[in-house]
Parts: sequence; structure tokens; C-alpha cells
Amino acid sequence: MTSGGYIVHHLTQLQNVMPKGLVDFSVFSYDSTFFATLLGVIACGVFWVAARRVTSGVPGRFQAAVEIMVEMVDRETKSIVHNKESRKFAAPLALTLFVWILLLNLMDLVPVDLLPLIWEKTWLAFGGSPHYAYLRVVPTADLSIPLGSSVMVLLITLYYSIKIKGLGGWMHELFTAPFGNHWLLYPFNFIMQMIEFISKTFSHGMRLFGNMYAGELLFLLIALLGGAVTFSLTGAALAVGHIIAGTLWSIFDILVIVLQAYIFMMLTLVYIGQAHDSH
Repeated sequence: MTSGGYIVHHLTQLQNVMPKGLVDFSVFSYDSTFFATLLGVIACGVFWVAARRVTSGVPGRFQAAVEIMVEMVDRETKSIVHNKESRKFAAPLALTLFVWILLLNLMDLVPVDLLPLIWEKTWLAFGGSPHYAYLRVVPTADLSIPLGSSVMVLLITLYYSIKIKGLGGWMHELFTAPFGNHWLLYPFNFIMQMIEFISKTFSHGMRLFGNMYAGELLFLLIALLGGAVTFSLTGAALAVGHIIAGTLWSIFDILVIVLQAYIFMMLTLVYIGQAHDSH
């Protein structure tokens, strides 16, 4: 397999196969859906265990870690969403998104060849079609997951906009902000509002996707560096470079993984908070 073929193979989703050249919105990524669901269940299980083990005395390390995370999210929610009633939903939502996306991002630290190779060998050994011998294990590197999450956040912000301002107040704001309440400005206000909704939603999802996709691609390039190792002086240098590059990028990627989960959570809170503001 060539270097290009190796990268293309690892960046191909496990999807329902459509006829060549046919554009269809029913294409379904089985791998992203599977890992996103599995890690979502694991996240719920972690919180269930934490709730079962909570004590009023000196907390253990696990309880202390969960409490620190919960307090962090609660603090950020109070500073952004000022409506006490809305915080009852916004805080758990933010915590859920942070933990879930953090787990999804952490899949980027799994060796790039491990799970795809296991899946490919197992699938083909049982006579499966080569069309399904693909697997991507980082759900947030698949645009459908981050963008689907950002669309969900958009729907929640629209719900709060209507709930807080009323349907009439929200419709009035669509046509009177940001340029002013004049009938000549209504079309321009409405267009700007639509652009704002679309741009916030796309940037929310694309930011997460772009960072995780780039991280996944860099790990593939580092893996190719290791694959070029030979029993020679040049091969030894490549081996050392492979180890150093892999170690350094893994350490840096941990920061990216946590930061992207935090940013997605914070933007969710910001958008919900903005839904409570009037122009």
C-alpha cells in the first residue's frame, strides 16, 4: 500500500455503500455512530457510579475529580446564563457535552492502526465485503458528529429565545435587530439574523471538527514515518524521529483534546446566554 493509499484508507468511514456518483443524504457513518453512542453510555455510567459512591465525608480521588468538574461547569454557567431557571438545564447540558466530547476526542490517542486493523482482519476473515473493511475511531473527526451537535445547540438556543421573549418578541427581534426598527431595514435585519445563526452553527461545529481532523491526520503522518524505518543509519534516524514526534504530538494533543471539549461547552453556554438577551 502506498503512503497516499494508507492515509485514504484510514480516513474512509465505515458507511452504507451508495452507487458510484449518486448523491444521497441517507449515507450513514456506522463507525462514528457506534463510538459516539458507546462513549455516551460510558459517560452516563461514570456519572451514575459517581452518584452512587458520593459521600459527605472526605471524598476519594474519583469523587473529588467529578466534583471539581461539576463545580467548574456550574461556575461557568452562573457567569454566562443569568436566568436561574434556565441554569437548571444549561448546567447539566454543558457538563454532558464537555464529558462526552472529551471522551470522543480521547479516541485520537488510540494507536491509529490498532482498531482499524482488528476490524479489517476480523471482517474479511468472516467473508465480509471489502467495502466495509474501514473504520475511523475518532467521531469528532467526522463532520457529521460536531455539526450535528452544533445544530442541536442551535435548536436549544432558538427554544430559549422563544421561551424567554415569546414567539412575538422573537419574531420582532428577527426583523428589528441589529439595524433598528424601520420597515426599510426589516429585510436587512432578517438576512443578518439568518447569517448569524448559520455562521455560529457552522463555526461551532467546524472548529471542533477541524482541530480533531488535523490531529488525526498528523498521527497518520507520524505512523508513516515509523513505517519507513529500515535497518540502516537513515532507518535508525527515522525510528528516533518517529518516537520523538509521536511523543511530542501526543502530549500536545492532550491539550487540544481537553481545550476543544471546553471551548465547545463554553460556546454552548454563550449561545444559550445570548438567547436570553434582548437587542
